[in-house]
Amino acid sequence: MGLIRVAAVLAPVCVGLFAISAAGAEVDFQPFSAQAIRVVEALDHLGSPLSAEDRKAVLDAAHGAEADRGVAEIQKVLDKHCLLLVSINPESRVKLNRGSADAELVEQGWRTFLIKVTNDAGVTAKFNIESPNAMPLANAKPAEVTQRWLEVLPYLSQPMSPQLSGLGVEYRIVSLYSRDAGKREAKIACNVGQGTQDLGYRNDADILFTNRPTKDVTFEVQDEDGKPTTAAFVIRDASGRVYPPQAKRLAPDLAFHRQVYRADGQSVKLPAGHYEFEISRGPEYLIEHRTITIAGDARQTEHFDLRRWIDPAKRGWFSGDHHIHAAGCAHYSNPTQGVLPSDMMSNVLGEDLKVGCNLTWGPCFDYQKQFFTGDIDKVSRYPYLLRYDIEVSGFGSHQSGHLVLLRLKQEIYPGGDSDKHWPTLCLNTLKWAKSQGAVCGPAHSGWGLEVKTNELPNYIVPPYSGIGANEYIVDVTHEVPGPDGKPTPADDFMSMVDTPYVWELNMWYQTLNCGYRTRISGETDFPCIYGQRVGMGRSYVKMDGRLDFDQWCEGIRHGRCYVSDGASHLMDFAANDVSVGENGSELRLDQGGTIHLTAKAAARLNEKPDPAIKNLPYDKQPYWSLERARIGDARNVPLEVVVNGYPVARQEIVADGTLRNLSFDVKIDRSSWVALRILPSSHTNPIFVLVGGKPIRASRRSAQWCLKGVDQCWSQKKRFIASNEMDDAKAVYEHARQAYRKILAECEAD
Repeated sequence: MGLIRVAAVLAPVCVGLFAISAAGAEVDFQPFSAQAIRVVEALDHLGSPLSAEDRKAVLDAAHGAEADRGVAEIQKVLDKHCLLLVSINPESRVKLNRGSADAELVEQGWRTFLIKVTNDAGVTAKFNIESPNAMPLANAKPAEVTQRWLEVLPYLSQPMSPQLSGLGVEYRIVSLYSRDAGKREAKIACNVGQGTQDLGYRNDADILFTNRPTKDVTFEVQDEDGKPTTAAFVIRDASGRVYPPQAKRLAPDLAFHRQVYRADGQSVKLPAGHYEFEISRGPEYLIEHRTITIAGDARQTEHFDLRRWIDPAKRGWFSGDHHIHAAGCAHYSNPTQGVLPSDMMSNVLGEDLKVGCNLTWGPCFDYQKQFFTGDIDKVSRYPYLLRYDIEVSGFGSHQSGHLVLLRLKQEIYPGGDSDKHWPTLCLNTLKWAKSQGAVCGPAHSGWGLEVKTNELPNYIVPPYSGIGANEYIVDVTHEVPGPDGKPTPADDFMSMVDTPYVWELNMWYQTLNCGYRTRISGETDFPCIYGQRVGMGRSYVKMDGRLDFDQWCEGIRHGRCYVSDGASHLMDFAANDVSVGENGSELRLDQGGTIHLTAKAAARLNEKPDPAIKNLPYDKQPYWSLERARIGDARNVPLEVVVNGYPVARQEIVADGTLRNLSFDVKIDRSSWVALRILPSSHTNPIFVLVGGKPIRASRRSAQWCLKGVDQCWSQKKRFIASNEMDDAKAVYEHARQAYRKILAECEAD
């Protein structure tokens, strides 16, 4: 069937799966609707969303079945937000007309607009937006400075593209910055490459902008004790736009955040108007919502008193996130290579995270390595500690599983001064790190361990095809020399909370069942897996007295901690008279019998469920969230006792923030490990109950699973091993096979 072209004044008509736009261009509904969805997503990402009504209209039309109606409805909504209308004729000449969006900018701030492109030539070249009024170079003449007051920033990142798609109609996104307040005129030009500009066809437009003045609004921020502090602020105007605008934020404000962090006495620039403020400070604080009116004249100060629902630190449990990045992923590499320690400290303070481990990795390695000192950074402000260490990621042994190396004394592996010469076998990296007293473990443990089941534990051998706790299946069987030369486990912990809990915990449970004693620690992998905030995955480490980074790491190594998303807490876990993380976490019994478990537990959910999280599959973010643990529509969550990977007892607690004393009596017949969990929100480290002095050999199936895992891991990782390490690798893997065979022979029947 042929396509029909009609005059621009006609309404869209449908021909099969095609429709004709109001501009007369041929539009294929399916890719056009997909592009419209990407535009909505990009505007959301930029903090300049469509109104709820417009957003719904576009998405409903895009997901609808009627091509002609969908094309018309999408354009009807998006055209209202277009600053410019661009036409590309069949000869690829570009013409501009003014769109219907208000030409309103903000002094020293950004505003985001759409540009509609009608593409009769099917051009797929890069779409360029320029202005002679763009900001001047440093050596510009005074007259040029006056005329150059604007910055133009096309949005070219995912889900958008620098190139046009070739569709008959599509939408582009541009953000504009004004240096000045008041009326200002700018010429904006568009082209799709050299030769597409045509003075006779007019590829530019003169626009008179009204630039709204802004003023500094100062924040007074106090914690629950009335002391000055730092908090997170999400600020939106009546149209839902985020302030300060996200388009081109520079540190300490991050473009991929809705929130900004402000300490007591700091400020933001806002034009006059009504704003919705969301004030928070990490998961231990209550979130406040407040409507604030900004007047257009005198200086303004707003006061904020923060309120907690729980404070584990006052009970000796200090939060930390062992996996934060100051460069790479969502961070920019230009104009600086990531951000500075002071910028990350602002995030740590604003989320009430007591310990932040800033890990230098592949991106910007040679710039970021300067911040490593082997001690806490000078920006630390007790009790908030920031320290630089290493994630082996993007170099060395990373293909076999990324490694977190904490408490290093030397930052760079011997033989070079960068990241190009590191070992390709994880164990060789671990030997070097452990020899200097580092605390080590695999990062984002679940990657590569994907299985198509929610059963926990399960005995499906995963692919070992990723960068999580893959070669861990081998390394956990090894001891290496510590700083005193004495043997110490190669891995101290597995990372939890930032990958699907079934994949993380299954590996951990299986190796615990074989008698290995790796502990767990919480991480965010900010801003790679999670960019929303630091501390989305946390370790709460018990400290006796003053917080100290080295001792905090020792708490991770000994398992004197629990992991959590911060919305639930499992403190003071003990079995009989043995507390978790003390004296090897060992409870010794002459014979089987009943043990008495105690703990203090608290959790907090909003009264109404959030189905957007509760009903998600477990392999969709957020992977760990107390909302997933909610029982029905109630505010209750289950706290379980886990023995050798299986729940054996359970109590429901009301997630109203109350700290409760809990106890269980559990029968133990043979050597076992015991832990508590609120799945998937928090999990304690285990207490090892040894009956009759025998080691834990809890499951033949677990030993068989681990043995098969060694071979599967080798099949995936051997190609990444350097030739000079191949003999080492073969010996290391064979050692693991022999270890699991020995354990298998010692296991009783399941």
